[in-house]
Amino acid sequence: MIKNVLDYLYNSKEKYPLKTAVADDKSSMTYTELVDNATAIAAGLSEYVGVRRAVPVYMDKSCVVLAAFMGVVMTDNFYVLLEPGHPAERIHGILDTLEADIIVTNRKNEKKAAKLEFAGKIIYIEDLLETQVTDEIRDRLASIKASSLDIDPLYAIFTSGSTGVPKGVVVNHRSVIDFIDCFTDTFGISENDVIGNQAPFDFDVSVKDIYSCLKTGATLVIIPKSCFMFPNAVIDMLEENHVTVLIWAVSALVLLNRLHGLKYKVPADIRTIMFSGELMPVKQLNQWRSYYPDAAFVNLYGPTEITCNCTYYILDREFSEEEKLPMGQPFANERVFLLDGDDEVTEPDHPAEVCVAGTALALGYYNNPEMTEKAFVQNPLNKNWAEVIYRTGDLAYYGKDHMLYFAGRKDFQIKHMGHRIELEEIETVLGSLSMIEHACCFFDEQKNKIVAYYVGSEDKRAIIDEMKTKVPEFMVPNVFMNVEQLPLTKNGKTDRNRLKEMYREGKKRG
Repeated sequence: MIKNVLDYLYNSKEKYPLKTAVADDKSSMTYTELVDNATAIAAGLSEYVGVRRAVPVYMDKSCVVLAAFMGVVMTDNFYVLLEPGHPAERIHGILDTLEADIIVTNRKNEKKAAKLEFAGKIIYIEDLLETQVTDEIRDRLASIKASSLDIDPLYAIFTSGSTGVPKGVVVNHRSVIDFIDCFTDTFGISENDVIGNQAPFDFDVSVKDIYSCLKTGATLVIIPKSCFMFPNAVIDMLEENHVTVLIWAVSALVLLNRLHGLKYKVPADIRTIMFSGELMPVKQLNQWRSYYPDAAFVNLYGPTEITCNCTYYILDREFSEEEKLPMGQPFANERVFLLDGDDEVTEPDHPAEVCVAGTALALGYYNNPEMTEKAFVQNPLNKNWAEVIYRTGDLAYYGKDHMLYFAGRKDFQIKHMGHRIELEEIETVLGSLSMIEHACCFFDEQKNKIVAYYVGSEDKRAIIDEMKTKVPEFMVPNVFMNVEQLPLTKNGKTDRNRLKEMYREGKKRG
């Protein structure tokens, strides 16, 4: 029985010692090199850390960062990726929450790390890689691994908090192992695959990339964030590395399509394309399907708190631009159900909150018992024993086909002109219009107006006229703002908060 993700790494090293485990735009490591580098890092770290403590890694994603992650795990601690490009205020908030003793960074980010005014010790990855690994150290690391438990934390990912303070979702080994075993089996990922990583390493989509490779012996190709400014560079990396599987955020697929990347070249080896993070506009999806008619397309759903995803839908038919994609079925050993405002099972066609139970649940929010107790709760349908569920805050409903459909966030539900409206429904309709490529809506409560930012035609009259043929007039946005591109959050989702700031700034100037 596998109880530690290091077993994935060691097993793949035994089977494929000289195979490339990970590559980026500047370097690569075989499975043997990855284990050796991680062991040296662990040996160096062991002088500074105890066990089950947070070890922040302050570096841009790369091959050596993956080695750092595994080195941290070898010491029975858990890693937290801090991106150097993020605002210092956010980094400070995370470090304060973690109460970490050390930060691991590289010489490239030495000046940035110094400006953090971190009270603990800053350790450089270049020095850790030079650590001499003695037999005594190997025995100590082996003893640490033997005494570890599968419920020990593996990583923490910080998501946005409703109060503005990031929340650190802590996930253990067992949750990742149970999910990845099922994930790789379900989608047939094997040692023959090459996974093209788009997601930042502090975004849970990357967990699927990393551990699917380590489990099966596949190769991980890390595409730098900077490449997505030049879509041809992304396409070239996919083709040159013979990438077969994409597990990307919806926004990344949309962006590559909008910038006509596939008109430049269609990488021939891609066989599976999975997407998550927000609703996939069917118009954009159909364009991808036109380039890859024989590929499998999969809609994934699930928040960070349930270890990546809890449902999946393998597209088995064509969809019109007015349709929504189903959320699909639960992964093995995960129970997904809907509860209404009275904590009762919902009726069909009635949106209610998505709740999840199973071994993939996170441990909670690090150093934040109040938020943990609010979201990770006793199942109200079970009064007989302790059964923790996660309340996602997402709304969904069962369609006439008995399938589950996403219906937005509880906090994206508005009351306008006497009607209860889901902003995502308006976005879906906007996205289906021929003259719009991508859209995002929010509600201006002060002015009682629905605001739509969109990429597409400047003919707002035509947009309004077509909207009126698809939704009631009270659902037609009151304000339309045409932009070249919708801003994105660090996780690649549409940045609603930034759009609201842009709107407020525009009103002040007006």
